[in-house]
Amino acid sequence: MVSTHPTGVQHSGSQYLPQRHDTNTNPSPNQELLPLTARVHHHDLLEIGGCNVTTLVEQFGSPLYILDEETLRSACQQYRDAFKQYYKGESQVLYASKAWNCLAVCAIAASEGLGIDVVSGGELYTALQAGVSPNKIYLHGNNKSREELILAIESDVTIVADNWYELRTLVEIAQPSLPIRIMLRLTPGIECHTHEYIRTGHLDSKFGFDPNDLDEVFGFVSQQPILNCVGVHAHIGSQIFERQPHQDLAAVMVQWLRDARKYGLNITELNVGGGLGIKYIESDDPPSIEEWVKAICEVIQAACAAENLPLPKLLSEPGRSLIATACVTAYTIGSSKVIPEIRTYVAIDGGMSDNPRPITYQSVYRAVVANKMSSPLTQTVTIAGKHCESGDILIKNALLPKTEPGDILVVMGTGAYNYSMASNYNRLPRPAAVVVANGEANLILQRETYEDLIRQDRLPERLKK
Repeated sequence: MVSTHPTGVQHSGSQYLPQRHDTNTNPSPNQELLPLTARVHHHDLLEIGGCNVTTLVEQFGSPLYILDEETLRSACQQYRDAFKQYYKGESQVLYASKAWNCLAVCAIAASEGLGIDVVSGGELYTALQAGVSPNKIYLHGNNKSREELILAIESDVTIVADNWYELRTLVEIAQPSLPIRIMLRLTPGIECHTHEYIRTGHLDSKFGFDPNDLDEVFGFVSQQPILNCVGVHAHIGSQIFERQPHQDLAAVMVQWLRDARKYGLNITELNVGGGLGIKYIESDDPPSIEEWVKAICEVIQAACAAENLPLPKLLSEPGRSLIATACVTAYTIGSSKVIPEIRTYVAIDGGMSDNPRPITYQSVYRAVVANKMSSPLTQTVTIAGKHCESGDILIKNALLPKTEPGDILVVMGTGAYNYSMASNYNRLPRPAAVVVANGEANLILQRETYEDLIRQDRLPERLKK
């Protein structure tokens, strides 16, 4: 939530609109700040997916998550098509649905040929209810319950085994005539420059088998005919701009494929994880989707050729870079507070309950005023949430036009880890979400009501008056 605005002349909210590219090239969504369909209406109003954002707020209320279907589909297609172009073997892109798991998002990803990466029984159930084929669902997690494992087995999805406890539990609960399809998650010991909480590839991580246990793990699995080990998996973190860590990871994983053969394991799938970053602010410079995929494919193919190994089925599991830029969150501006020579606070009708990333990760965002897109950015304000926490600050030192109560503030890049990490803190109902396309808006998440907030409450008889 620190200020990272560039110095110099600032124009208007229109400067954040997607850059117009040559008609022969597709912009990579993760390199834009606003969804690909963002436009300014002739009345100076922001449009996304052909829908006027202020009209959407009038119809569906605020806060409101607005998901642009075209941007999401474009990201899915770019991942899918880049693997087909640059990888000579079979490939499968999985959507890491922890970024935003709901029926509509899973259905859109699946309709573009993507599989779904899930990390809980709830995410698995949602993907299945969305119509995703079980053979394209992969269950992750470092402490899966027995109930979750049984659901995964009964649903015939692939289980990514994370530790010894899980391997032994799978052997214990397995049915003799029904082999369980698994992958092994290993910790590659690769560092990358990202937030401490979202680095998962270094050795000091709660995820995956230690690489020093590799021989013991392969040996154990090879002696369990009930475990059909089809692949290995690793993930080094998220919001990564560097290319080298992913290239290093790919080379290490090919060595794992070679080592597995010593134990008679026919490893046919290799999952390199995800982690490609997005552009949250002007200075962010992530590789494009195509650049990231091309680099991964080249190093995997070169490493397999060097080891004289057949090309495995190559899997990746992007989340943030698929969904984040496709969504914005619209708020209604309310009160303000001017502290002379210190700060001006502008309050919105949401905050840390619908976007906990700033208070959790010190994440930074950009915002525009949807009904004043051409107005000059003359104010430096701190955008505050409405929760009873001093730390409920969405953006510190945001450049905005002069605002008034009732203006519609739009925060960009909120598709990843906003709704999925949302809470009912202070008993605020979670917002609604709509998907927009070709001028049509469809509700995909209904706004919670006060009745919803107490739906699971139970009042013992002795406490009733």
